[in-house]
Amino acid sequence: MINIFIHLKRIAMSTIEATMTIQEVADRLTSFCRQGKYEEAQRELYSDDAISEEPPHSRGFQTVQGLDAIIKKGEQFQEMVEAIHGGTVSDPIIAGNHFAVAAVLDVSLKGMGRVKMEEVCVYEVKDGKVVKEHFFYPAM
Repeated sequence: MINIFIHLKRIAMSTIEATMTIQEVADRLTSFCRQGKYEEAQRELYSDDAISEEPPHSRGFQTVQGLDAIIKKGEQFQEMVEAIHGGTVSDPIIAGNHFAVAAVLDVSLKGMGRVKMEEVCVYEVKDGKVVKEHFFYPAM
């Protein structure tokens, strides 16, 4: 009986250890973003049915659902970029199962020239995975 209890405790502990905390998800996502490794972040940290929400005034980007659609949206953005001049991502602020970061990207976009993109990104985490990202930025 004791052996069964020990075995069940090990299974429970490995399950607990496998699920990242919101702080771990936030720190890891922030680290990936600071390195420009957006797709790697999505593949590792997002759920397969995650939602990516854009503001209503977004030009060219729509709200999408599913990891493949989110990755495709990122690829479409990368195709618009001529050059990246710099950028920053703030430390995450956590509240419950959400966290937010402020991001600034200084880029040259095809047909638009150099622009400074500033946004607040809010993420919802469930079971150690990002299930929703929501971007807030002014109309360009």
